[in-house]
Order: sequence, then C-alpha cells, then structure tokens
Amino acid sequence: MDKIKAFKAYDIRGKVPSELNPDMAYKIGLTYASYLKARSIVIGYDIRKSSEALAESLRKGLNDGGADVIDIGLCGTEMIYFATPFFQADGGIMITASHNPPEYNGMKFVKKDSVPVGYNSGLNEIERMILSNELPQPVSNKGGYAQKDIMNSFIINLRKFYDPSKIKPLKVVVNAGNGCAGLALNALEKDLPIEMIKIFNEPDSEFPNGVPNPLLMENRQPTLDAVLKNKADLGVAWDGDYDRCFFFDEKGNFIEGYYIVGILAKSILKKNPGENIVHDPRLVWNTLEVVSEYGGNAVQSVSGHAYIKQKMREVNAIYGGEMSAHHYFRDNAYSDSGMIPFLLVLQLISEDNKPLSKFVDEMINAYPCSGEINSEITDPAGKIKEIDARFTGGKKDYTDGLSVEYDNWRFNLRMSNTEPIIRLNVESRGDIKLMEEKTKELLDLIRN
Repeated sequence: MDKIKAFKAYDIRGKVPSELNPDMAYKIGLTYASYLKARSIVIGYDIRKSSEALAESLRKGLNDGGADVIDIGLCGTEMIYFATPFFQADGGIMITASHNPPEYNGMKFVKKDSVPVGYNSGLNEIERMILSNELPQPVSNKGGYAQKDIMNSFIINLRKFYDPSKIKPLKVVVNAGNGCAGLALNALEKDLPIEMIKIFNEPDSEFPNGVPNPLLMENRQPTLDAVLKNKADLGVAWDGDYDRCFFFDEKGNFIEGYYIVGILAKSILKKNPGENIVHDPRLVWNTLEVVSEYGGNAVQSVSGHAYIKQKMREVNAIYGGEMSAHHYFRDNAYSDSGMIPFLLVLQLISEDNKPLSKFVDEMINAYPCSGEINSEITDPAGKIKEIDARFTGGKKDYTDGLSVEYDNWRFNLRMSNTEPIIRLNVESRGDIKLMEEKTKELLDLIRN
C-alpha cells in the first residue's frame, strides 16, 4: 500500500474509524512535530462526535514528538489561522471535516505564520513516514499542554476589518447550521448594532438540521424562509468550521460566491485603492471590471487555498477570492475567513444605503453565469483535451484547466483533484440566453 486514503491534496479527510482514527491521529501528531521540528503547535476541533478523541490522540503524538500543545478547544478553522501567529507557534492543526457527512472527520494543517501545508508541501512526507513505519522515536523531554480560550482576542482581531459605527441597525438572519459558527456569533453580537435572527445556532454533533453545507439546495430553505418571514435585510449561512459563509439577499435569493468576490473587492478597494486582488480563473469578468473600476490590480491564480495564499504572498495582495466562497485577507495571515466577509458586507450595504439584491442584480445582469456544474466521467483529462481541440478561435488560458474566451462568452473546465469529475463554469457579457445555450452545448459534449 503506497497511499493512505485519508490524505488528500490540501488536507486529511476520511471516514471514522476506517480511514481516520485515534491511532492514525497519534502517528500524525508524532510525525508532524518531528517534520516541523516544532516547539509548539496550536490545535482545535469542530463539533463532530469523533473530534475530541482525535484531538486527544493528536495531542499525545505532538507531545511525544517534543512539541508543546496549545489547545483552543471547540472553534472554527479561522481561529487556528489566527491563533498560530498570535501564540507565535510553529504550526497549527484544525480537526474538522467541514461540510462532509457526520461519519467523516479530518485535519487541516499550517506551519509558522499560518502558511498552509498540503500534500505537495509536507503531508506527502508525513504519509511516507507512516506507511514505511519510519515513525520518529518519542522523545524523553515531552512537550507540555495548555488549554487557552482565545475567543475574545479573536473578536478583537476582527475589528481591524470593519467599523461598527458605520453599520446600520440591520435585521440579519444568521444560520450556523449547528456547527461552530454560533459560538463566534454570540461573542460578536455585542459589537454589532444589528438584530441577529439566529437559526440552528447551538453546536450539535447530531446535526439535527442536516450537515452544515449551504451549497446543498435542501439546506438553503431554512435561511431563505427565515429571511422572508422576518423581512430581514439579508441572510448568512456558514459551513461546519465556518471558514466559508454564504449570502442570501432580502428577497431570499441565494447569491453565487462569484458575485461576493466582486462585492468584497469593491468594499476593500474603496478604502485601499491601488492594491492587488487575487482571483481564480473559473469566472473572472465581473471581478476584473470591479477591480479596475475601483483602482485595483487583478492577479489570476490557480484555484485552491494553497495556491491562492501563495500567490497573495508573492504579490502582497490585500484580498483573494474564490467563487467557492473562500475569501482570504492579507491582515488575517493571508488566510480564509467566514466572519470577515460577513462584516464587510454589513458595512458596505450600510454605507452605500442599498439592499444587497441591488449590488448583486447589477452584477448578474452584466455577467450572468452558470455556477459550477459537476459531471462524473471516466476520462476527465481526455475529455478536456477533446473540448480544447473543438473550440477554436477563442483566447485560451491553461492556468487552471482550460479557459476559452470569446467576445461575448467564456468558459472554464477543470478536473477535480480527488474524483473523476469535470467542473464547468460559463459566463457571458449581459446575455443570459447565450450563457444558457453555451452551458447546454458544453454539458452535452462533456456527458455524451
């Protein structure tokens, strides 16, 4: 066996206990401490039933590898990204499976200054050591253990990104999905002049209202219903470890993450003209227009958090956004956050005195898009090659998969890192009918 199934491109994720269990967590801790030559590591975990047992074994492994463990307990992934530099730790590990079903769990890794560690930047070496049974010997001088409550420091840090005096007394539906976001919302509430209408706010490992994944159509309805019932100004829903948030306008419409990138770029560039903004290649025209209009410089990157963060560091970008609802901020250790976008949108719609739908409708009318459509096929690479040969005359880009641009429409096709899936995105210049026709044409080619 030359592969551990739970080791993925960006993190570790698998079914408990068959693919991830306390024994594996111990080995990961022992090897990670040795790999980083770490003196201290921050750990935290989400609400899943298996999280505490995995955290305990991970701690023992890290301690046996000589690292002190700072345990911040039940938290969101962005709190690990904050706590690692806050404590000047050598690394951080978040135990979470985010939006996966309840039987899954996983781990996300960073090193010093919250630089991400993925398969090609360290997890492959840890996997190799475990597979070949080359585990480091436990050290005699074991690391220590301390539990720390950093919620207050985390909330204070968020104040760098918004001004509560500029936020109107909006009525906002907040849906934590029974994940960890409710704890942060409770702590943040006293700082905000808004009325929070909380649904599914209590962390609950049973996930009585479904796994917190707002991308699933059936999971959107409760937020939508609450917005309409309460005549709220907007709705916001988070995934389980709240590193992503999703928006609903005052009419209850779910907003594609693509348009939120434009809204956040506008919000940030209004205060910081001339800065670099990093974006992914899947859908780009709206982002390019907004960044240009507000005096910024758009920089394209391969999709995925490791690539976006690396590109942001390279070009000193103030913000990076992906249509998948991951939003990254330079002053947040170049890390993604589910709370900062929420706060920036509150301030923007307050300052501009416009409903959220007005911002979004203008963008949708200018650049309608298909949203990401997945197709499971046997030979994704071959299919992309076939479509590349078929579409001639357009401007092509291979930054991430295949992008083809014509005067009035464009598309991006890319493969999944982990599954036999092709992901399609199509957009047009102000022509919904054209976008829909081209989406159908491409899907027919992909699936037949």
